[in-house]
Order: sequence, then C-alpha cells, then structure tokens
Amino acid sequence: MILEIALLEITPGKEAEFEQAFVKAGPLFQRAKGCRGMEIQRSIEHPSRYRLFVSWETLEDHMVGFRESEDFQGWRALVSPYFVKPPEVEHTQLAVKNF
Repeated sequence: MILEIALLEITPGKEAEFEQAFVKAGPLFQRAKGCRGMEIQRSIEHPSRYRLFVSWETLEDHMVGFRESEDFQGWRALVSPYFVKPPEVEHTQLAVKNF
C-alpha cells in the first residue's frame, strides 16, 4: 500500500468552497483503479493549509493510472482554482507500525 500525502495551501477565505469542491471530486478518486481511500485534514494552526491523504495499491495506480486520466483533469479543474501554489506531493510506504 502506498500513501500519497500532499500539502495544499488554499486561498484564505475560500476554505469552505474548496471543501465543497473536494466533496464533488470524491467519485473521481473512488472509481480510480487501486484507490482505496482519500481524505483531507485541515490544520488548526494554519486554517488555510490542508493535508491530502490518498491510499493507493501501487505507485503506478496513482502516477500512471490516475494522473494520466481524464478524472485527474477533472480533479484539478475542481480544486486548483483554490490553490495558492502547486501542491507538494510525496509518496510513502509503511516502515513500522507499533499499534
């Protein structure tokens, strides 16, 4: 399992609109091959900062299957108007889980 983590900086005052767009984008991810879940979490200290977490079966499911799809273009059309700057994206794999 691969975890995609993205830092999203949203235009101040547009957070509610961004969250609504994020909800609309859910089906685009839900039908993507290998996508197992997605959520955003909002920073308490920096209310215009979000972290996107998407679980993928493989890195290729994200980087090839989704990123090269029309659904990715739809995702970007819905949410990118709210970005202050391009998202910072990284992929992680579980190294250790204690409990």
